[in-house]
Order: sequence, then structure tokens, then C-alpha cells
Amino acid sequence: MYFDEAYSGKVFIGSTSTYEESKAVLYGMPMDWTVSFRPGSRFGPGRIRESSLVLEEYSPYIDKHLEDLRYHDAGDLLLPFGNPQKSIDRIEETVEKFLHDGKFPLGMGGEHLVSWPIIRAMHRKYYDLAVIHIDAHTDLRTDYEGEQLSHSTPIRKVCELIGPENVYSFGVRSGERAEFEYARTSGMSFHPFHVAVPLKQKLPALAERPVYVTIDIDVLDPAHAPGTGTAEAGGITSKELLEAITAVSKSKINVVGADLVEVAPVYDPSEQTQIVAAKFIREMLLGWVK
Repeated sequence: MYFDEAYSGKVFIGSTSTYEESKAVLYGMPMDWTVSFRPGSRFGPGRIRESSLVLEEYSPYIDKHLEDLRYHDAGDLLLPFGNPQKSIDRIEETVEKFLHDGKFPLGMGGEHLVSWPIIRAMHRKYYDLAVIHIDAHTDLRTDYEGEQLSHSTPIRKVCELIGPENVYSFGVRSGERAEFEYARTSGMSFHPFHVAVPLKQKLPALAERPVYVTIDIDVLDPAHAPGTGTAEAGGITSKELLEAITAVSKSKINVVGADLVEVAPVYDPSEQTQIVAAKFIREMLLGWVK
């Protein structure tokens, strides 16, 4: 796999298992080659790990402790700078290896394009895969200024791969008119502006299905997460996103993998974005890895 074997950096709090004995693998995808506004999300995974050290290992939301979970922080993937195609190929190959080895992959971005190769690998294993997409942006463009590999295109690619009727989008509040029209007419389960309430309403329909969850940190209002490349006013609170993550944890859906993307620490000297992202990662590990 494309990890630095000599990696000796910080790991996410509670990571003590080796890869072989782990149930879940946490990994970083430090890529921001196609962003349309502000770069810097390639530094997100490392700063999320550092910020995790302020957390408790116990979750009072679901009464679980990281010491009860065998998971391994593999570090960051070595991705060729400025080469999106080769980068996503490496991500896809890595996730295929995780799945072959029976691991639960939990990725940290990086820009949102990194979700596309993950979901492509997931779909090869789970033919009836559904995707929950939590984001400020539609990400439904076919291209951005002529470039099909863009952080504004992954969910359109996913719809074309697994069928729009298997994609559930929440919290969206920004995109082109044509993207909103596609979301409303294609068969997607599309729920703009809000997350927790509509998500809870949809979870029973996804019971027992394999589900991949992708979360863009910019679904939060910039007041809660200013450290992102394309901040969008009018978002949800960190409390609402925690409520949504907890609802998934307590549901009967079969989460088979997840990611959290677009944390760009340089735009948040207060570090609140990476701190809240670390808490989300903790809750996803404890609640979604069965």
C-alpha cells in the first residue's frame, strides 16, 4: 500500500492496534489538487490527529470507549502532488486492499474528490450500496471549467455509478441551478438546508443495507467550522451534525465505510474546525464500526 512505512507522526487518539489485528483503519488522503477556491485541505488529516489529543476516549452520546475498539491509524497516503488521476487510482487501490482484508475504512481528506474512488471500490464489493452525502454543496457538476476530475463532481459520478435513487443528500445549500434541478428530478433523495431531522426520517428505509457515508465539514456554518476551502454561510451547527451521526449509530443500517473531508486548517487559527472534526471521527469510529 502507498503509506510511508517509516511514518512516526502523531496518530489519532486511542489507536493502539496493528493493522492485522484491527477492525477499522483510519487513513488520510492529503490531496487538494482540484479545489476551486482555497487550497489547504491536504493538511487536514494531520491536524485532525493532533486535535484528537484534546478529546476524551469515552463517548457519552452512545456510552462507548475507544479502548473497546481495535482500530489502526495507518497515517497518510503518499499521493503524487498535482496529479489527480494517479492520486485517485492509489486511493481506490488502497481501499480495495482494506476491503479485501475485512477492514472498515474511515478516511480523512483532503478535498471531496477523494470520495469518488472510495465509493467506486465500495460498489464493487457491495452491489446494492447506498450513499449518504452530507455537505453544503451539491457536488453534482459533470465538470468544472472543462475538468471532470474536480471536487465539485464526485456526487454526480456516484449517481451515475450506483443510480441517483441510491444517493441521499442532506444539508446542501449551494450549487448551480442545473445541479439543484438534477437533484430534484433525477430520483435522488434530496434534502437541502437541514440534516438531522430528514436523515432520521430516511434511516428506516436504509435498514440492513450497506451504506457509505461521506461528510464534508463545510456542511457546518462557518461560525462552527471556518477552516475549509469553500465556506458557505447558513449552515448547521456542530450539535446538529453530532445528532445526525448519533442517529446513524443507533439505526439498523449497515455502515460499511465513511469519510470526512475538506478540513483546511490554515483558515482557522482558533483550531475549532479540526477539533470538531476530531470529535466527529471519534463518534464515527465508536458508533459505525460494528
